[in-house]
Amino acid sequence: MNKFFNNNRYLPALLHILVWAVLFSLPYVLSSGQVFKLQMLVEHSWLPLTLYAVLFYLNYFVLVDRFLFKKKLVVFFGLNILFIAVFIWIRLLVREILPNDMPGPGRGDGNGPPVKFFIYFDGLSFIIPLIFSITLKIFERWIKTEDEKKEAVNAQLQSELEHLKYQLQPHFFFNSLNNIYSLVDISPERAKETILALSKLMRYLLYEANIEKVPLKKEVEFMQKYVELMQLRTAENTVIKANFGPLPDKAAIAPLLFIPLIENAFKHGVAATQHGEIRIAMHMEGNTVVFETRNNNLPKHGGDRSGSGIGLQNIKKRLQLIYPGAYSFNAGVEGDSFIAKLSIDI
Repeated sequence: MNKFFNNNRYLPALLHILVWAVLFSLPYVLSSGQVFKLQMLVEHSWLPLTLYAVLFYLNYFVLVDRFLFKKKLVVFFGLNILFIAVFIWIRLLVREILPNDMPGPGRGDGNGPPVKFFIYFDGLSFIIPLIFSITLKIFERWIKTEDEKKEAVNAQLQSELEHLKYQLQPHFFFNSLNNIYSLVDISPERAKETILALSKLMRYLLYEANIEKVPLKKEVEFMQKYVELMQLRTAENTVIKANFGPLPDKAAIAPLLFIPLIENAFKHGVAATQHGEIRIAMHMEGNTVVFETRNNNLPKHGGDRSGSGIGLQNIKKRLQLIYPGAYSFNAGVEGDSFIAKLSIDI
């Protein structure tokens, strides 16, 4: 039953049927307790309602789309005047054919209203379904246009998100290859371990991170493996501390949002001849996930392109698209440390 009402193809038709059923049955309700005459019902209720319905649906299904929306106004209004004139003639003809005590053209002693009165009154009454059909059609067209605009915007956002995601993956892969390259001559065994670890990470990127949101715990597992991978390259004088606090089982988040911050921490917080410390932490504050990296600020020389800033630019754009108004992101130098803090309401 829910599927029936949620299906937009059936709901408008159901509403149309319901409205006309109410209109056609209304005379019974209003005449309750009075003497009921079938010919009066036909002449004063069913016939005009039938003609109103015909005029309404002629415009709703044919005339408005073919002529009004295409700005063929002369044809549109000319056809409507013609149909209204025919319907008025039908009503006048029925009034003359059906015997009735009610005053009307050609009835009684000639003291009733003139024919012009009925023509004027019927003409005004036919304008009502005409206006309703035009108004409803314009409203539906506006709704359709707005839906198409939303779909176009959503498609553009999805395309941009996919672009950003695929931009991040080669960047991540490039940085990892740099790590492996630096280990090949120094420690072939560690280089092999790094390649194996990288293959596991790439499997996550290819098969598990291609959805809108992933379980937060899986994303944390990925980050922990990536930190282990980066540790293989760091010197002994660099201390790495990673702390991921208790996380809810059902929490989900957009994939790969935190990796650029980790990359940036290793890029600027590691030096071969200087002591360094990298701190990575994540915890929950209510429904907000808080992620922070802290590292020594050791700027690279101009020729080092191991991290060109793509990652941080990428994360800012993705946050604006995925979590507009539901995040805060701050990154900058404090003393001799670089601190980045990202909070996201999930």
